[in-house]
Amino acid sequence: MSRTPQKPADLTHPSPPLTGWHSENHWPAPETVVVADDRMTADAAYRLAKSGTGMLWAGDFQNARQLLGALARRIDHIDTARRRTHPPRRGPAALFERTRADAHERARLLGLVLIPLDADYTIALRRAPDARAACLETYGPAGRTATVTSLRELLGVMGAHEWRVRGVDVPALGGSIHAHYGVFSPVRGEYLDLVLAAPLPASAATAATGTANAAADASRTAFDIGTGTGVIAAILAGRGFDRVIGTDTAPRALACARENVARLGLTETVSIEDIDLFPSGLADLIVCNPPWIPGAAVTATDHAVYDPDGQMLQGFLSGLASHLTPGGEGWLVLSDIAEHLGLRSRDALLDQFDDAGLEVVARLDTKPVHRKAADADDPLHAARTAEVTSLWRLRAASAPERP
Repeated sequence: MSRTPQKPADLTHPSPPLTGWHSENHWPAPETVVVADDRMTADAAYRLAKSGTGMLWAGDFQNARQLLGALARRIDHIDTARRRTHPPRRGPAALFERTRADAHERARLLGLVLIPLDADYTIALRRAPDARAACLETYGPAGRTATVTSLRELLGVMGAHEWRVRGVDVPALGGSIHAHYGVFSPVRGEYLDLVLAAPLPASAATAATGTANAAADASRTAFDIGTGTGVIAAILAGRGFDRVIGTDTAPRALACARENVARLGLTETVSIEDIDLFPSGLADLIVCNPPWIPGAAVTATDHAVYDPDGQMLQGFLSGLASHLTPGGEGWLVLSDIAEHLGLRSRDALLDQFDDAGLEVVARLDTKPVHRKAADADDPLHAARTAEVTSLWRLRAASAPERP
């Protein structure tokens, strides 16, 4: 770096921004930075973080991880006490907004424990792991200068690398999916079981059973809108479609999906295209699993969960009818968690179907199984335990008969 950070005692004059600062979540560099080492306590770290001061670690790496954990516990303890004495406004939406704001503030405070990276992404600290491969995958080719990043973010990058190498077994696919950093991993497989079990529309079922002639079979097409890892596109290929097009606009998602498609040996059937929503042409089946919660995406990993102003959901519904073949269907995979959080009503969703000229053929439901649903201490426990994931089978509404 181009300067020497301040010593802990000198906090009176803000120092220039860090050079070489890197944040995947686009956090701004802290204006004031002190050098921290193994003598730093959680109490001292909390006070510095609350003042917005970054702590550039110069001690043992494993001790930095322990400090981060202790700081997290301190923040959680204080937040729990505050919620008891100052409960949020009534209503699930207010509770959700308060919970999300707390999580954002928690991430901001924890993000002030900083780690230096050499130009080749080496962590020049005692007992530091080799993070070069993980950083290369997420950050891209190493530059010519050293960088500084948040320890919390770096641990997330390293964890994503381990999952990318290991992969996630997907029973509905009969194989593994390897997610890249920032691309939603199919660790919750209940919605994939719905995609596997839902009956195909009549025109597409012909191709799957092989009862039509070869020329007709070759025309059976499916689209996977917002393909992410490519897992749904791969399942559709396994269900008998001869042509599957997965679309996305996020560079990491596109690279991830193409890598998974190639690993599964599906490149002759599945293509991944850099397109916002629909490719050209018509399809017998169009599937979309949009982010389930309407709201602004703040961090790099929020985009898999939050759909700003419900834009992707609305875009899919409004364009669906015009991209379906006669008799084709659109499958919308959507949790009702937003309804339980007071962020969207069921009537509003049904109105969107009507406005888009769509009618519901059927709905398949399943109860999600995930760790947070069993956590009674989670402020959103009631919403999570009530959550249902649905696959809505939609088709273009029939024109009303003339009297």
